[in-house]
Amino acid sequence: MKVFRYGNINNDHGHYFIVLWFVILGIIPFKSSLMNTLKQDNYILLEPITSIWDQVFTVAPLVVIGTKEKQGYDLAPKHMAMPLGFGNYFGFVCTPRHNTFDNILATGQFTVSFPLPDQIISTSLSASPRTECISKSEGIINSLPILRAPSMDAPIIADAYFYLECELYKIIDGFDDYSIITGRIKAAYAHKDYMKVSEIDEQQQLAKNPLLAYIAPGRFAKISATNGFPFPKNFQR
Repeated sequence: MKVFRYGNINNDHGHYFIVLWFVILGIIPFKSSLMNTLKQDNYILLEPITSIWDQVFTVAPLVVIGTKEKQGYDLAPKHMAMPLGFGNYFGFVCTPRHNTFDNILATGQFTVSFPLPDQIISTSLSASPRTECISKSEGIINSLPILRAPSMDAPIIADAYFYLECELYKIIDGFDDYSIITGRIKAAYAHKDYMKVSEIDEQQQLAKNPLLAYIAPGRFAKISATNGFPFPKNFQR
């Protein structure tokens, strides 16, 4: 067995290099105790027959995707949604079984609304099923507090704290019958109370202006108590 290493070897690297060779040659026994194996006393192996995400609680954002649908509009809440990298891209999980998917294919654009905790009812109602007698646009969208996005013909939830206007970037298929729809952010609007400003105490700012989180599966939370994250020294993203 050969071990190849490129570049200069300093004192620390040389030490690890020699130890690695001693382990390979059997001079120093490999100690698996350097990394202990998970003790399953308090853990249960989840069965993959059903979705593992329905068997444990996780925290996620909760957004509402807005699209143009023929002569009307459509809204759909999503929690499998997130920024894609630190550039101006956003993505969410969807399925061709939902009209949101077809609407975005047809128009090439969508909006994202980040609702506040007290908007949980209207956010939930945006997921109301369609009926044969009346379209979702007529039955639900016209009853909800919505607005038209400033620069595209698509709806947004009124009084949300953060909005995105997105142009379809690409769709990634292959996750069973689900896909990831990605968009390039063309415009973004944030309420002044939720802007990150250096001279404002962030803990007090969020205590006064809480955020909404989705606790999957099937719960939500109002987040007002936060703490600064303990990044390691000299951490860089």
